[in-house]
Amino acid sequence: MTLDIYEVGAAPVKNAAGHSLVHFGIYLPGITYPDGYRVRVRVIHERDQFVRGIEPKVFDLYWHGGTALDLWDITVDLTADSDGNFGQDGVYLYRFQLLRGARTVAFWFADPFARATGRGTLSAFDIGSPGGPFTWHDDGFVVPEVDDLVVYELHVGEFNGTFDGVASQLAYLQGLGVNALELMPVTNVKDDVEWGYTPLSYFAPDDRYGGPEGLKRLVDACHSNGIAVILDAVYSHSHPEFAYNLVYNTSGRPNPMMGLFGEEFSESPGTDFTKEFTRDFFMAASQYWLDEYHVDGFRYDYVPGIFDGAAGRGYAELVYRTYQHTRQPSRYPRFDAGDGRSLVIQCAEHLSDARGILRTTYSNTCWQNGLLDEAAGQAGGGLVQASFARQLDPELIGFPNLYKNPTTGEHFPVAPFQYLESHDHSRFITRFGLEKLADPVGQPYGNRELFYKTQPYVIALYTAKGVPMLWHGQEFAENWSVTPHRPGGYERILYSRPLHWEYFYDLSGKALIRLYRIMAGLRSRYRALGSRGFFYYEDDPNHRKEGIIVFRREAPAAGALPAEAFMVVLNFSDDSVEAWIRWPKAGRWEEQIDRTENPGPPLLIPAGGHVSPVRVPSNYGAVYRLLPDG
Repeated sequence: MTLDIYEVGAAPVKNAAGHSLVHFGIYLPGITYPDGYRVRVRVIHERDQFVRGIEPKVFDLYWHGGTALDLWDITVDLTADSDGNFGQDGVYLYRFQLLRGARTVAFWFADPFARATGRGTLSAFDIGSPGGPFTWHDDGFVVPEVDDLVVYELHVGEFNGTFDGVASQLAYLQGLGVNALELMPVTNVKDDVEWGYTPLSYFAPDDRYGGPEGLKRLVDACHSNGIAVILDAVYSHSHPEFAYNLVYNTSGRPNPMMGLFGEEFSESPGTDFTKEFTRDFFMAASQYWLDEYHVDGFRYDYVPGIFDGAAGRGYAELVYRTYQHTRQPSRYPRFDAGDGRSLVIQCAEHLSDARGILRTTYSNTCWQNGLLDEAAGQAGGGLVQASFARQLDPELIGFPNLYKNPTTGEHFPVAPFQYLESHDHSRFITRFGLEKLADPVGQPYGNRELFYKTQPYVIALYTAKGVPMLWHGQEFAENWSVTPHRPGGYERILYSRPLHWEYFYDLSGKALIRLYRIMAGLRSRYRALGSRGFFYYEDDPNHRKEGIIVFRREAPAAGALPAEAFMVVLNFSDDSVEAWIRWPKAGRWEEQIDRTENPGPPLLIPAGGHVSPVRVPSNYGAVYRLLPDG
């Protein structure tokens, strides 16, 4: 079976005579002309869409007998069939119809291979756009190693409206240490307010956010600023009106793509990776995003829905094929690690077995709720837990730091995401207290006056091992809740929660973002605070009684780079605490968070193993660095 995305979809061109032509193509396996089926495309110029007396033009597609995928296509001369604005330059909207004899089987369905869309279930193409092909400026960009990533998850619409709106805030994001954006789904959906997890198509950036050109501008701007772009790939399920669900449900023909597979997502039709067409469809989609939009990887949503084991035909095969495909330095120089590895980012959301997914598949990172859950439990219970501290080093709780193929020996570093917030949960600030005010659907806001209680957790996040991830707005104490009785249900994805950017300017927001920026600078400057440096947690019951967690981070000398050593002291209590610390090395230790505002002499430690106290403010922390001349 050969799936060629360049013979399907809508491909507009101008011929030598200046006529506007468009080729339409669609694969409908098992839907054939000898069985009485006909496929039509209905096309209208965008400016004529709601004009009385102007109807869409209707064209019958031709069935290509003998093709494995039952290709239907036609080339239309728009100029020769002009009416109203039809035949003029601009955006055209279209969708298909399926008939059998005189009976309409599917009144309309969107193009599953559309490269652009209108609102709802409309596909689109553009004739005569000024400027020609997009010009990229990212030749020198190389994707960061997984150990160096700091990720910012955002929803384009809620963050700043459009792709261009996101691009306008890249300097702000860099100030948080961010070098990778994880974009929630950007393909089109049926409803105006929808997070994107019930896709209608898989090849088209949503028109609401700026469409194809807008996404290209964003990715190009990100790469120019050293920032990678990860797309949320929803490959396990779709909207009921997705073409390959709707057409085959209404026709009764065997479905080449949809069906039961893995742990099904109960409220949406699932995709069946036992079928070759399904596997090729999503591989083609991934390659298209890599090629056409220069994206740097994927966060695969709900992997249990497409996972059938480490040697299965679903998720494991998909990430393996994607990894091998990107090991082409001439085609994808941004993924060239210099030693044969690909730097493509493949992040699995497999919360029930995040450790296993890193051990057994070509994922190099994953979502995992361990730190989020432990932080929530500790915040709610008021007692410092050793289990929270252990989450700060994923290897302590069984995560691998390297994937190795047992057959080929091929290997690469892996690390899980670490986060206090994600789009699936209420904001972390809500764990400490709620306001009396509620949002328009009755969910209470978190009490932002308690922002200071999040501070030791912020310091922990930036000094922990693993890949730090922020959920947009947490840096200024964004305080939305999600529906409590169904946190995983549709209520949370069908309600817009735009960021309260005004929070950035108030006392709580300014104080909190100051800390984020300081911690971002420390993590970016010092290897010891990264994903892979040495981590040692001193589990002292006396510390925990006082609300204290103490751990150290180190990195050995490497070439011209000196050795680094840090002591991190976190105070989760509401009182200033004098914490007695066992210092691992002699020398001068300087506190890093507040040294600019409150400079003072470094702490002199006479010998390794020496115990001496430091005072840590309530709901805060300290990061001590061993000075190189110490």
